[in-house]
Amino acid sequence: MITEKAPGKLYIAGEYAVLEQDCPAILVALDQYVKVSITPSKGDTGLIHSKQYSQDSIHWVRRGSKMVIDNRDNPFEYILSAISFTERYCLEQKVKMGVYDLHVNSDLDSADGKKYGLGSSAAVTVATVKAILHFYGVKASKDLIYKLSTISHYSVQGNGSAGDIAASVYGGWIAYQTFDKVWLKEQLASKSLSDVVGEAWPGLKIQTLLPPKGMELLIGWSQQPASTSRLVDKTNANKQVLKTEYMKFLEDSRKCVLKMIKGFEEGKIDLIKHQISVNRRLLQHFAAMNNIAIEIPRLTELIEIANKFGGAAKTSGAGNGDCGIVITDENTDVDRLRKEWLKNKILPLAFHIHQSELTY
Repeated sequence: MITEKAPGKLYIAGEYAVLEQDCPAILVALDQYVKVSITPSKGDTGLIHSKQYSQDSIHWVRRGSKMVIDNRDNPFEYILSAISFTERYCLEQKVKMGVYDLHVNSDLDSADGKKYGLGSSAAVTVATVKAILHFYGVKASKDLIYKLSTISHYSVQGNGSAGDIAASVYGGWIAYQTFDKVWLKEQLASKSLSDVVGEAWPGLKIQTLLPPKGMELLIGWSQQPASTSRLVDKTNANKQVLKTEYMKFLEDSRKCVLKMIKGFEEGKIDLIKHQISVNRRLLQHFAAMNNIAIEIPRLTELIEIANKFGGAAKTSGAGNGDCGIVITDENTDVDRLRKEWLKNKILPLAFHIHQSELTY
């Protein structure tokens, strides 16, 4: 049996702006994983099984009079896409196809099946790509795993930056800028998959960051799940209407995250903490102009409690639920902060940073 795993992630800063080129974000990979095990099948038929996803609900939307299933929240769509693209790549490498059983197990949801918002669709895609490549004995670099996973994920989701894919592949703290999506679409339509993954992708930047000594990450869970893809759909629809305001948001977010990256490079926790607060205000303004709820009351409470005890806090990811993050240092009263969270039905999550291991 071959088992591969991929960690979940949290966004630290740069959400929404990261969907555009030249707008960096900071993410971190966590020690909560999706594990994919693969074994040769005993017969002519293969099996895909998941402990978590067997009873998964499916969302649908109304388009005119038509009922349309939204498969972007269905993890099996990502698994099937990852298998399809990875096998296509293997076939181009003249690898003989086999039949196998795939077993998926995830830490990225709570015990009762609620999502923490750790990027489970990205992690399951990455773990599946890694498992298939390993099964077929195809040597893989992190770059190859990232690109195959991104193509697989994007073909299902249709939006997003693939920052969560990068965090799952490269691990630790990273600064990330997305690629030119129009370019990728054109390349995939005209070239082999092997050629596309072998090319440099315009705009893509992935940089490993080293956190300053004494800086810690604290995570609080609102216990209210959110849907990233639907929030992104809504903001995408407003881009042209709010063009001037949107461009200003992008520029302000870019400046904020670049200063935060400088804080990592120069070991300045105060600079990082200050820019966390700046990014929170930018996201609040972005939410107001798009008429969406990023910072729901439970997350506002989470942030205000963290700030009261010397942390610097904001929402993580698309918001509207899921997690908030806090940057802490020696001046943060973490014990009192956690106790106050619990009193207000905010759950501190005892997760740690995942450090990337060597690729096989």
